Amino acid sequence: MTENTHKEFMEEIFNKHSSMVYRTAYFLTKSREMADDITQETFIRMIKKIHLYDSEKPIEPWIYKITINITRNMIRKQKLINLIRPSDIPRGKAVETTILENERKDDLWKEINQLSYKSKEVIILHFYSELTLAEVANSLNIPIGTCKSRLNYALTKLRESIPDKEIFKQKLKEGI
Repeated sequence: MTENTHKEFMEEIFNKHSSMVYRTAYFLTKSREMADDITQETFIRMIKKIHLYDSEKPIEPWIYKITINITRNMIRKQKLINLIRPSDIPRGKAVETTILENERKDDLWKEINQLSYKSKEVIILHFYSELTLAEVANSLNIPIGTCKSRLNYALTKLRESIPDKEIFKQKLKEGI
């Protein structure tokens, strides 16, 4: 692949997938700044590691796997920073906080946010990002059985917490 072709390929991948990478990162972190950083870091890592991509397979699970790994690392770092210097974190009400408060008014999102991080990952990647369970499992680097188990657990918890099953089904169909 020539340098020009490589550049065009990467631009096409970025244009096609950057908004979904951003949204996935935002839903997992609830921070626009972190989502921006994760999106940027995902595509930087892709450029560096493109030689590891198996062109026989779809690229989406590979992209989401990178996104999830970077998200996990950034959340881990953020928790560590919060433990070390909690007083350094600004306490003012940011635009993100206002947006987040508005989002939380939606019952389903409120319940999804109550799920464990691992359950939330599977729900978001499967229903929102519209990945198959095999692609979700590949993205999270877990066996398909574990993926199905996490999805079943998450859906059971959501069904228990949302009494009106029709609203639950409709919201999942709408992509959360």
